[in-house]
Amino acid sequence: MKTTGIHHVAIICSDYQRSKIFYVEVLGFSIIQETFRAERNSYKLDLRVGENAQIELFSFPNPPQRSSSPEACGLRHLAFQVDDIEQTVDYLNSKGLEVETIRIDEITGKKFTFFKDPDNLPLEIYEN
Repeated sequence: MKTTGIHHVAIICSDYQRSKIFYVEVLGFSIIQETFRAERNSYKLDLRVGENAQIELFSFPNPPQRSSSPEACGLRHLAFQVDDIEQTVDYLNSKGLEVETIRIDEITGKKFTFFKDPDNLPLEIYEN
């Protein structure tokens, strides 16, 4: 098997409108397509992240809770690449988001930090 990249990451949210505002208006991802699936009483929002990646944001009635602890089995976190981490942290703080202290990756020497989405999903920003 030969892959050419990651196409998308799927996220199920608890409050569709709140998460849509967060990912579109706060993080600045552009909408590719928004679909309401009446038979499932569910929205699917396709978002453009950078040049080649996407997030599929899903809503479902009463989704079960899932542990979002960084060391829990399963997806650990979602990381976004940025050019200027300090500027990005300042922007996120201006939007009322709590961002952890910037750290240095001991392997790559690059700066990174974490914040959370409306459902407490850990999100990372990682400097180029």
